[in-house]
Amino acid sequence: MPKGRAERGIRRRVVQGICVYLALVAVAWCALGPILWALSGALKSDGEIVEPEVLPESPRWSNFGRVFEVLPMGRMLLNTAVYAACVTAGQVFFCSLAGYAFARLRFRGRDVLFLAYLATLMVPLTVTVIPQFLLMRAFGWVDTPWSMIVPGLFGSAFGTYLMRQFFRTLPDELEEAAILDGCTTWQVYWRVLLPHTRPALMVLAVLTWITVWNDFLWPLVMIQRNEYATATLGLVRLQGQYYSQWPLLMAAAMVILAPLVAVYAVAQRAFLRGTAMSGLGGR
Repeated sequence: MPKGRAERGIRRRVVQGICVYLALVAVAWCALGPILWALSGALKSDGEIVEPEVLPESPRWSNFGRVFEVLPMGRMLLNTAVYAACVTAGQVFFCSLAGYAFARLRFRGRDVLFLAYLATLMVPLTVTVIPQFLLMRAFGWVDTPWSMIVPGLFGSAFGTYLMRQFFRTLPDELEEAAILDGCTTWQVYWRVLLPHTRPALMVLAVLTWITVWNDFLWPLVMIQRNEYATATLGLVRLQGQYYSQWPLLMAAAMVILAPLVAVYAVAQRAFLRGTAMSGLGGR
């Protein structure tokens, strides 16, 4: 290859790499810019909030303390964590169980039933709010923790699809060897195959936790008392009482965001590995 042609190829790759990194920086700034601005606003006074400076002259960390003084935010964060933990545990167990059945068991109508279940993903959430509310009212669970836990406890179409796809990637030899050793269907699922699906379980657990933590519509419909309210409800009620005090509202938003950042920081490697192995990474 001529030297000039090789140099042009190198320059082209360098330019392409620079363009890719610039695009990634732009996308990252679009995602992180509002968060950084909210963090900056949480440390400002009411008069400084309209100023363009990112860093205030004297950061007011007391804004975070005021959030817990004007609202029972600690109780709301605990409520949200309990709801998210219960729903996540239920989703992980029942979705993995259903995914195993659809992937490894053979029964009449399996594929048709799975497609019908998967079709529920196309139903908007707002369509099911009223029927679910009527069910909760019939059970007497309105404005109770049960209304926040039970509806999402028994799995979802997306979680079942995710686990089914992962179970299908496991070699048949694992199941056949377990059956030859005398394992029952439950033992094959629980002891042999399920330990190999930890990456997919981590993806499902993180996504479910984030979804429950950020949910606003369902708590707004079901919960009235602060005793059972979630963090997102607390933020909206705080906005209704202190609509003009933006530093306080931004501090509350940062308080709600912090647990999500902590969860992702702890589970980052397992989450990314599970995303790649489960096919959600676009491969």
